[in-house]
Amino acid sequence: MPESQVSVIVVSYNTKDILRRCLSCIEPDHEVIVVDNASSDGSADMVAEEFPTAILIRNAENRGFGAANNQGLDAMSRNFALFLNSDCYAEPGAIMNLSMAFSDKEVFAAGGRLLNPDGSFQPSVAGHLTLWMVFLEQSFLEKVLRPFGLGYWFVEPFTETRIVPQVMGACLMCRPVERFDERFFLYCEDTELCLRLEKHGTILHVPSARYIHELGSSSQGSARWRSVARYNRGKELYFAIHGGSFHSNVCWMFNRSGALLRLGFWLVATLLTFGSVGRCRDQVALFWRVLTSPAQGPDPVLRTRQ
Repeated sequence: MPESQVSVIVVSYNTKDILRRCLSCIEPDHEVIVVDNASSDGSADMVAEEFPTAILIRNAENRGFGAANNQGLDAMSRNFALFLNSDCYAEPGAIMNLSMAFSDKEVFAAGGRLLNPDGSFQPSVAGHLTLWMVFLEQSFLEKVLRPFGLGYWFVEPFTETRIVPQVMGACLMCRPVERFDERFFLYCEDTELCLRLEKHGTILHVPSARYIHELGSSSQGSARWRSVARYNRGKELYFAIHGGSFHSNVCWMFNRSGALLRLGFWLVATLLTFGSVGRCRDQVALFWRVLTSPAQGPDPVLRTRQ
């Protein structure tokens, strides 16, 4: 498949410098669409000034990851969409390499190998999201069972292209036959999308297509608790959609139990250090906010599917 058939969709939220690097790594043959979610750091103006050939969509509010990507789908003119995080940098030829997977008409989605900024391996593939996996994650048992291949994440790098259950939304190329569910604000929307894409055909992981990924660049700092709460809410919403209220409620119980477990651990650590270690105090505050966050997540507006 010619690489010129790819539209690269990048959602931006207050990541001006890394967004610049992301766009600079995209070869000029590709159509580039940037959807800015009301950044306050001048990201949109930077795109307009430094990347004039890119299609720029400026949102008046932060619409969330999935809704913004859907705007990119509406604006694209090529046959295949690559959803690329603003903190994800394609190595030379990586986009073309990933696009070649679609020469097989049975392939409906593909993801590349994600690497940490220091070049080390970053998990790029996960299994199907189940309540068992949520339990393992929240109980810390995943760390114990991970060496036996029983965790949610595939933690060993693949050397060859292979069929997988899901690839990460940080670097997800697909045939535009499905849209993101806009009820998800941030986190797990890629998991839910991959579940629907898998019903159309094959999802591939292509390790030869390499991307540097700076994890969580727009979710750092004092609002870190929001990221954890959004991730928990994303899982609960996923099970509400694909399992019903009972499964969603069980997931909620696992998530809150996990937050309580972590809160207790860091509270004990804080007491043992007489409150002198800042990290311990910060973690207590974080997991208290997660534990007491609203049942509908930290974002005030639940979006309906469009």
